[in-house]
Amino acid sequence: MTLKYTNMPLDRCSNTRADISWLENQFRHKDSCFVIINNGLNLFNEKKSAVFLNQENVTGIDLKDCIFLGKNTHQAFFAIAFEHLNNTAQATVNSRYQFLNLLQASPFISEAEASILAYAKAIMHWHSSHEFCGQCGNKNTLVEAGHSRRCSNTNCNQQTFPRTDPAVIMIVEHTFEDGITRCLMGRQAEWPQGMYSTLAGFVDPGESLEEAVIREVFEESGISVKDVRYIQSQPWPYPASIMLGFIATAISPQLNINKDELDDARWFSRDELDAFGEMNDDTLAFKKTGKESISRFLADYWHYELAN
Repeated sequence: MTLKYTNMPLDRCSNTRADISWLENQFRHKDSCFVIINNGLNLFNEKKSAVFLNQENVTGIDLKDCIFLGKNTHQAFFAIAFEHLNNTAQATVNSRYQFLNLLQASPFISEAEASILAYAKAIMHWHSSHEFCGQCGNKNTLVEAGHSRRCSNTNCNQQTFPRTDPAVIMIVEHTFEDGITRCLMGRQAEWPQGMYSTLAGFVDPGESLEEAVIREVFEESGISVKDVRYIQSQPWPYPASIMLGFIATAISPQLNINKDELDDARWFSRDELDAFGEMNDDTLAFKKTGKESISRFLADYWHYELAN
């Protein structure tokens, strides 16, 4: 079972990217690739294939406006905001390509491409939301190839680094008196009719991941859980999270749904999950989440991998 955004093909070159001479050589190389981000959207062609531009497409850009992402065996990759392209480059991009939500386009691109685009999207979001120093309010400048920002006020000199918001997401199971083991799924009112997902929530300050799982499940569904076990994680650049996947066992199956959190929650057996349709399938009563999500991964992991 594969999980979207978790197959990064790039070496982030942490030990060399601070070398300005080395970085300039990567930036000027004819084979270098540029990932264009426009207000959180990624660049695709009409077939929804990922588009990576080269030096000829982005003439006139400055290294100081780019974020070094990393290298594969023969190419360096940089991220740059659409607004930093010159008018000619912007016109060319607009005439040939389209900016799309990565979540919508993910099914059409490779695992490696999805990982690169998610990385670029997430780090660009961090830069756009940290333009100013949080300590003194002066403008931040880009340093360390875009992997840090430093306050321009020399009396402050505060340095900040990219952050991602940790969130737990969990499949909860319980074996009922009839001997059938079921999993807990919930839905929010704004979701497509019939779509159910595993429960999830952000980690609070001073809270362990296991404590977050226990708290979130209880807050949303009234279910107390035990035996919290880690499964897998997924970068989730919508806009800047890391989803940490767990499985837990319910102490009791009695639900007490918090309507401020969930529209509905219920228990499903494996046989019932077999009858679920895909997210865009309106012919069935219940729907799964998209295949690119860790929610779907956890549900399928429980459904198939843990069936025996």
